[in-house]
Amino acid sequence: MMVFETPETAQRAPAKGRILDTANELFYQDGILNVGVDRIIAKSSVTKATFYKHYRSKDNLILEYVKSRRAAAESQVQSIVEGAASPHDAVLGLLEGIAAELTKQDFRGCPFLNVVAEFPDPAHPVRQLIAEHRDWYNEALYELMRGTNHPFPGDAADELMLAKDGALAGGYAGDTIAAGAAMARVVKRVLAESVSV
Repeated sequence: MMVFETPETAQRAPAKGRILDTANELFYQDGILNVGVDRIIAKSSVTKATFYKHYRSKDNLILEYVKSRRAAAESQVQSIVEGAASPHDAVLGLLEGIAAELTKQDFRGCPFLNVVAEFPDPAHPVRQLIAEHRDWYNEALYELMRGTNHPFPGDAADELMLAKDGALAGGYAGDTIAAGAAMARVVKRVLAESVSV
């Protein structure tokens, strides 16, 4: 069956996107629990009816926020890995990407760790999404470290993950330069443990 786009349906996607873009900004900057639906509606210039038509509840919007952050992060990692000449270069590229995050004017730490801090129940759906993302990221690091011939790629992936988390959390809480430098030292040490062939 063909579906014809009417003026009403043509405007749905932009409004839905505006709501999610607004949530992305406000949830990251001010925290999910601090941002109410009315503020999102006002800032995204939609009606209450439009908001509830697209998302039905703030909980659904929170899930979409985490999904969109996850998709963006995973796409960025894949792009760096695909554009790198070697697994070693890919790990360095990921390091550079994280270091660049630390220097952004609106940097407020890791969006995923921020969500975890606001939702302590590990069974909550947003926590499950984040756990899946972290498993995916750790697996990507494992494959890269395996590609560098690291003798213990699983351990190396865990260390890189912890260095990333520490830099993003520590960079927000304190000195971004020191956090980035400490992360770089860990990454370079882990890469140096790889076996040349």
